[in-house]
Amino acid sequence: MPTYEYECQSCHERHEAVQRFSDAPLSDCPRCGGPLRRVFSSVGIVFKGSGFYKTDSRPSGATPASPTTPTPATPSATPATPATPATPATTATPAAGAAAAD
Repeated sequence: MPTYEYECQSCHERHEAVQRFSDAPLSDCPRCGGPLRRVFSSVGIVFKGSGFYKTDSRPSGATPASPTTPTPATPSATPATPATPATPATTATPAAGAAAAD
């Protein structure tokens, strides 16, 4: 059964009550008889099992990941040749004597 916390609107004293979900909320302060208001607070969450800690996803002995920064490119040992367009094969020029035979 959940524990609910109430605060009195008149005297501002807080009270806890263990109630069922089906029970009606308390309405009167047990100290002064003033109106009560239910107080909502954060709920503690417990993750059970593996995979919830940063050490669960790494093999043992692994180093932590370094921040991702771009590394400068290292020049290669041989310079890259620029791409040249393919040139059509040229035919041999006719000999000077063959052109005069026309």
